[in-house]
Amino acid sequence: METQKFNDLLREKTEELDRIIKEFLPVEEGLQKTVIQAMNYSVLAGGKRLRPMLMLESYRMCGGEGCEIEPFLAAIEMIHTYSLVHDDLPAMDNDEYRRGRETTWKVYGETMGILAGDGLLNLAFETALQAFGRVNQADPKAMSRVAGALEVLARKAGIYGMIGGQTVDIEAETQESPVTGEELLFIHQYKTAALIQASLTIGAILAGASPEQVQALEKCGEDLGVAFQIQDDILDVVGDSKELGKPVGSDQENHKQTYVTLHGLEQSKEDVALFSKEAVELLKNFKGEHEFLEQLIITLIHRRK
Repeated sequence: METQKFNDLLREKTEELDRIIKEFLPVEEGLQKTVIQAMNYSVLAGGKRLRPMLMLESYRMCGGEGCEIEPFLAAIEMIHTYSLVHDDLPAMDNDEYRRGRETTWKVYGETMGILAGDGLLNLAFETALQAFGRVNQADPKAMSRVAGALEVLARKAGIYGMIGGQTVDIEAETQESPVTGEELLFIHQYKTAALIQASLTIGAILAGASPEQVQALEKCGEDLGVAFQIQDDILDVVGDSKELGKPVGSDQENHKQTYVTLHGLEQSKEDVALFSKEAVELLKNFKGEHEFLEQLIITLIHRRK
């Protein structure tokens, strides 16, 4: 796909996703409006909308045509955003800037930052549940697909997914022995890849894909998620803080073991390419349109922010 065509499509799809996500955000009113303002501030801070984009592309590639996907598109972005809000807290990474502006806790205070993250996580499941009202409730297969998608969302966001990876990541910072390659891969597979896997597989499940197709996309999500996180580690070493919208060099400053410190910069770059290539190859077995999805994955390994 030509670069200009891809960039135009990327902009159009991002705008479409922004519109959908905004439709599910709460109105800033009531005595609890401060936490709602903090939640909306977090979600509307921008970002790639990578996870909902992967979900929508997977859904369409597998033949999905309905609107039941929309609540899940918003839900996955809410979960991703809540994880960033909590990551930025002083008790975690203590970051004051993200996406080029002050982080949620820096604007609203640490306590409200915690509550905003909690609110987004709960709102995500309230939102995803709306998908039941967007399918034919007399169709058991359609209802089962929504239930299956909800199960994936819950598991990949929890202790057997993102939170599990975050736990190992936090403990690794204070353990006496050096982080092993196995531990680091676990962190990347769960902390980062889990929500990407959820995005690709939820789209497929809602579209009625076969178990084999869902399994292939789960593997694709794992490869992509690991590659994405390694590239993140690389950018923390060689990236530009103005492009990234956040400080670089924080991993080294915090003496944090990363893929780069363990394997070196050049090997890390090679592994990003390897994982990304495998992810793209898995898509070639699908009959539906996936040219944009392939290009999206390839673009991620060359990203500068």
